[in-house]
Amino acid sequence: MQAVPIHQLLIARFTNKPDVRNELAITYLLQNRLSDAKLVLQEVLRRWPKDGFAQVHYGFVLRQLDKDYENAVIYLRAGINSKAPGTQDGRFYFNLGDSLQRLGRQAEAIKVYKRAAALQLFPSVYQRSLYNEPDLRAQPYWTKAETTYAEYLNKLELNWQAIRDEALSLLSRRGNYLDEAESLRDTGNWQQYELYTRGQRRVKNCQKAPITCGLIEKFTAAAGCRRGQVKFSIMQPGTHVHAHCGPTNCRLRAHLGLVVPKGPRLRVAEEERTWKEGEFLIFDDSFEHEVWHNGTSLRLVLIVDVWHPDLSAMKRRTLSAI
Repeated sequence: MQAVPIHQLLIARFTNKPDVRNELAITYLLQNRLSDAKLVLQEVLRRWPKDGFAQVHYGFVLRQLDKDYENAVIYLRAGINSKAPGTQDGRFYFNLGDSLQRLGRQAEAIKVYKRAAALQLFPSVYQRSLYNEPDLRAQPYWTKAETTYAEYLNKLELNWQAIRDEALSLLSRRGNYLDEAESLRDTGNWQQYELYTRGQRRVKNCQKAPITCGLIEKFTAAAGCRRGQVKFSIMQPGTHVHAHCGPTNCRLRAHLGLVVPKGPRLRVAEEERTWKEGEFLIFDDSFEHEVWHNGTSLRLVLIVDVWHPDLSAMKRRTLSAI
């Protein structure tokens, strides 16, 4: 908070320098004060309407804070096209493309992603994660053997009915499952119950699912995955999850089917698959993926994030949590 008064003093002294105001906006963004950042950026753009740095950040705020995709596209595109310092960042291409997709403008979004991939801001058009490590195998779907974790995944599959029963028992009390909180849901109802978050055991939650957590505890690539989660995921009929990418290429995501009716399907990159009860469906969620549930009853899976098998032991110990 001490940085803000300093920025304000600099603005009072250098009234005709937009960069000083932009720096205050960045400080607000780093403090997650998006509304304050928005006000600062609005003033910058009122006085300097073609300031590319302010444009991309204002577009980012419109997308994140207001879900104003139409205007986010206008400002993000203008700022990126200005090529001003600080505008050629994967986060801005990511938010521009995502806003276009939310508006149903898929062809335009793909052009944005191709441009960013050509600039090496994303690993590829479909793999658009922003927190990446080099030289990790990149493929949309994985087999158990390819993950190198088949022994542990098989144990979970052998116990899938007990895991299912724990997950279903949690439905008997309201408030156990919480709504998805990342604004990824387009329609319907999608909730989760977290067991491990960023490599930390959720002690109270695990007390209600001791069998599942006991199995995960022995699976160190999952229990210690500080760039992932372990959680039950429940999806009601009529749900559509927007196409999106996970934040990092350092993990794989394994879904264990617990209750799988007809109707739900998953697309990763260009291939659609569905779940099967008692079996894992494994994919790299840094690739674009999308979910539809067009069935008539709930779909329930256990989501287990694991370290990418190519990631070294040193990296697993030292990478920051996400």
